[in-house]
Amino acid sequence: MSDNKYGFDTLAIHAGAQPDPATGARATPIYQTTSYVFDDAQHAADLFALRAFGNIYTRIMNPTTSVLEEKVATLEGGTAAVATSCGHAAQLLVFHALMQPGDEFVAVRQLYGGSINQFNHSFKSFGWNVAWADAENTDSIAAAITDRTKAIFIESIANPGGRVTDIEAVAAIAEKAGVPLIVDNTLATPYLCRPFDYGADIVTHSLTKFMAGHGNSMGGALVEAGKFDWAKGGKYPMLSEPNASYNGMVMYETFGNIALAITCRVLGLRDLGPAISPTNSFNILTGMETLSLRMERHCENALKVAEFLDGHEAVEYVNYAGLKSSPHYDLHQKYCPRGAGAVFTFGLKGGFEAGVKFVSQVQLLSHLANVGDTRSLVIHPASTTHSQLTADELKKAGAGPELVRLSIGIETADDIIADIKQALEK
Repeated sequence: MSDNKYGFDTLAIHAGAQPDPATGARATPIYQTTSYVFDDAQHAADLFALRAFGNIYTRIMNPTTSVLEEKVATLEGGTAAVATSCGHAAQLLVFHALMQPGDEFVAVRQLYGGSINQFNHSFKSFGWNVAWADAENTDSIAAAITDRTKAIFIESIANPGGRVTDIEAVAAIAEKAGVPLIVDNTLATPYLCRPFDYGADIVTHSLTKFMAGHGNSMGGALVEAGKFDWAKGGKYPMLSEPNASYNGMVMYETFGNIALAITCRVLGLRDLGPAISPTNSFNILTGMETLSLRMERHCENALKVAEFLDGHEAVEYVNYAGLKSSPHYDLHQKYCPRGAGAVFTFGLKGGFEAGVKFVSQVQLLSHLANVGDTRSLVIHPASTTHSQLTADELKKAGAGPELVRLSIGIETADDIIADIKQALEK
């Protein structure tokens, strides 16, 4: 079911999934095993030498997870996907495949605070350096590129601000520079936006969020578009040069348009180890079957809440691309015509203290560090998810002291608004 002749809703249910050949089970089983019996000695040797595809060890591959990977790749329109333990793990595997010590990549400041921290600090342990640019000013992205730049990283819909990024414009910059464009598509999901349609080369996900949708399972994924020439210019030796751990095999020469995914699997998962559990893969697969229905309601509710907040006297501003007054409305119409997503921010006139008090007064909304749940969620980034950033970094990331982030769920919209209203009044 990977040829896209079916509609999105059908693929969300059926892509990658077949009745279990051993039992006839219609739901994908949880293959809760660490390893797999080989047919014979030659079969084992072929698997370890990458002469044949198959299961060796669940850190690297698993039948339940394989269904999840094919489903994600199909919905995104990519050639292959690799599932990981979380979204940060997917980013780690991508950069591990692309970067060498001393290399650089360009990232826009309008990112999830955890990614900013990962890029600024943890990646430095690998000798990978980030150059920051502004998603609002694509010229700044081009200006940040050097001879050591190996990738550009953006989010389709930015967390926490809900800004929609001009993917096509950034893709043109990446193509001119001869580097891949990586797009974190977590907040949009392929239901709202497919970055490959606009020139992206790699998509990453925190499957924990909207793809799973129920706040019960951790997971991540990377997806390859299969169009980038990894051999051009000799910039990516892990993909284009002989690999000593596979007897001199050249990954791009051997695997072509799935070379990045294979490299992230057999070198990244094998050696770094951030594998997803089969049970989490099963839970995420179950959640994805209702992705279309949930995203439609998420977006519908989010627009109603944003319109309510936009007219409230205690609110200084609302950042939601679905509002016609938003400077990102046209980008939302271009890249996410089905809806502007369910995560957005607003600013309270009372500043930091008002933000802290607001999240303490909600009753229906849950105050926690997550997005993409069926439940409506709220957090004050400056005191939590972005608290590691300086005041200047908070401003550049679009997470000022007065800002509150909402992830609107699929409850009755009037009930969500009523809870927000009473919290604002208090």
